[in-house]
Amino acid sequence: MNDRDRAMFKQLLISTQQELNETKKTSEKSTQTVALDQSSVGRLSRMDAMQSQAMALAGKRRREIQLTRIRAALERLDDGEYGYCAVCEGEIDQRRLRIDPANPFCINCAATM
Repeated sequence: MNDRDRAMFKQLLISTQQELNETKKTSEKSTQTVALDQSSVGRLSRMDAMQSQAMALAGKRRREIQLTRIRAALERLDDGEYGYCAVCEGEIDQRRLRIDPANPFCINCAATM
């Protein structure tokens, strides 16, 4: 992988990281505790609110995992290890990295996991 490719992947990782952080800011309200005041909200509305909250929490967990993967990929870039499989240390196909630039595994190692 040449310097131009590394710069492109770094920019892609940073822009994805920024998007996830913006989404994180706008979705904070969705994960707040659902009020269980029987008089103010009907049973079905509360159930709907609780389901929406559960979905928002699942989305938050997915974002956190993705942000962790992106931070790790940026560290690998800084260390000169980006683009190499974390298991076999073979080169990861750039087509695979274009689909998921935070991916730490080659196709063969990912298939055996």
